[in-house]
Amino acid sequence: MIEAVLGYKGNQAAANAARQTAEFNAQVAENEAVLLQRRKTAEEAKMRQASERTIATQRVATAASGVQMSGSALQAMADSYFNTEMDALNIQYAADIEQTAKASEAALSRAEGRARSTALKVASYQSLLAGAEKAASYGMS
Repeated sequence: MIEAVLGYKGNQAAANAARQTAEFNAQVAENEAVLLQRRKTAEEAKMRQASERTIATQRVATAASGVQMSGSALQAMADSYFNTEMDALNIQYAADIEQTAKASEAALSRAEGRARSTALKVASYQSLLAGAEKAASYGMS
């Protein structure tokens, strides 16, 4: 009977540990998602600054050459602004994908932890039942 109780206690403790480990892993994934978002935000800001410098250089070069800001020069600047926005959208899209992946990772970790915890709890109950069955069979003999 002692081994049944020890088996029960051990499996209950393992179930709690599995659940806590899964929660920890889920929190790590959620923290990584925050860090990824911050990195993508910084990446977008850096790209926008570089683009603004490039556009300013284009504007100065156009003005220095004496060309009016119209026609091809204006179209080139408009293309630069358009490309900046497209690059920003691509960075934001990549950030969204990474966020979704980390959220899924956290949810999966929690689900796996619940499943492991449940399996270990069932094993703990089986241990108790097996011990009770043994004790009952000793009592009948």
